[in-house]
Amino acid sequence: MFDEIILLCVLGFIAATIDAIAGGGGLISLPALLLVGIPPHYALGTNKFAATVGSLTSSLTYARSGKVYLPVVIWQIPFTFIGTCLGVWSILHISSDFLTKAVPILILLVGFYTLLQKNLGLEDRFQGITPLSRLLGFLFAFVLGFYDGFFGPGTGSFLIFCYITLYGFNFTVSSANAKVLNFISNFVSLILFALSGKIIYTYGIPMALSMFLGSRLGTHLAIHRGSALIKPIFITMSLLVALKLVIENYM
Repeated sequence: MFDEIILLCVLGFIAATIDAIAGGGGLISLPALLLVGIPPHYALGTNKFAATVGSLTSSLTYARSGKVYLPVVIWQIPFTFIGTCLGVWSILHISSDFLTKAVPILILLVGFYTLLQKNLGLEDRFQGITPLSRLLGFLFAFVLGFYDGFFGPGTGSFLIFCYITLYGFNFTVSSANAKVLNFISNFVSLILFALSGKIIYTYGIPMALSMFLGSRLGTHLAIHRGSALIKPIFITMSLLVALKLVIENYM
């Protein structure tokens, strides 16, 4: 068991570092839990427990550095909360077959579009909030909160992409804003997993501590290295998440 915990801590640290920069850390942390033989539902719950600690750490670090744009994010939090609650409720009653087929295609499009648009997200082009952009912000906060509660993979990528294309934020600010909403959806899901007894704390607590450290490192790198570092990692993780989903659902 000790060897398994060491493995989970190492992979959790790597996952949280990457996730704090550009999202996609679940591509590493969840398979790590499955690798040591944890049943899928418990792996999901334990991963959500550790990931919530990581996303909280990143959110607070980004906020203290002034990278979170609160006038936008603060009003989106309730919509993410409601969306996540509805998403978790829906997954208990509705098949997710459609999403498992559609999401890999959407993530691939996001990754390739970002790759082809060479200057996308490298400069901050935010020019203020309009009534339309505020309304659209509420909408994507709700929809992606629902999506994270209902299915989940690629939520961070979608959030970052929405902040860049809708508001004109650069990758650094977009990653910071995305982490705050991602924490809200993670926390809501965590509560529901905890109430259903699907968290193995003997694995979750040490993994959460390693993800806390990874999140600190990843956030520090993102803040100090900026969009030039985040963009290639964002593209890479988007394409890897999409590839993983394609293999699982189309092959």
